[in-house]
Amino acid sequence: MTPELIPFLAVSIFIVAIMYASVGHGGASGYLAVMALFSLAPESLKPTALLLNIVVAGVGSYLYISARQFSWKVFWPFVITSIPASFIGGTLHLPPEYYRPLLGLVLFYAAWRLFARKGRPDDFEPNAPSTPLAMLVGGMLGFASGLIGVGGGIFLSPLMILLGWARVREVSGIAALFILVNSISGLLGHLSSLQHVPDYAPLLAGVALLGGSIGALCGSRHLPVRVILQAMAGMLVMAGGKMFLI
Repeated sequence: MTPELIPFLAVSIFIVAIMYASVGHGGASGYLAVMALFSLAPESLKPTALLLNIVVAGVGSYLYISARQFSWKVFWPFVITSIPASFIGGTLHLPPEYYRPLLGLVLFYAAWRLFARKGRPDDFEPNAPSTPLAMLVGGMLGFASGLIGVGGGIFLSPLMILLGWARVREVSGIAALFILVNSISGLLGHLSSLQHVPDYAPLLAGVALLGGSIGALCGSRHLPVRVILQAMAGMLVMAGGKMFLI
């Protein structure tokens, strides 16, 4: 990529960070798509996306927890198995054609279910999953996040909402911290890839931090729940499309 395009890439990262942080996500799937469109070297995509994910999910976790949109009781069973599974997934390098189409279809289905929801989005009593079930789901999503190079929240959020495991804003807070720990674990699984991170990564991290702060503030305190659900569904469509295109 030529130096003249770096400002345009930075603006794109900023926009993606706002959008994804507003629903508690780190934005890795969006960063991967944007960086691919700007023709970054393939070997730099995954580590750079994880670094940006860590920045945005970190500030998002802080803002959602400080806004009391979080539940440690629901969170810990997912993360206790996802961390080692994400590390293992990060060490593997499977051909993407083996898993990306299936994951894309799953994301499209989840988006359709969120769009089709009727009634008041938060008019229910949450029913948290059993600890064994949450640990099993956490392990599966952690492995997928390490393998693909995303934080796992793109799968966890719609699952929790559709199954009624937590309220929408609370799901965003849980997803943010889930993404943070899994992104760190996944990156540790292939530290050698950091040598491929571009020199201008600090600039991208800075704009991602700013965008993530704006998005997380809006999502945790101001945006209506219905808007959050629609935004999440739209991001699932984009993430699902990326699975087929990149």
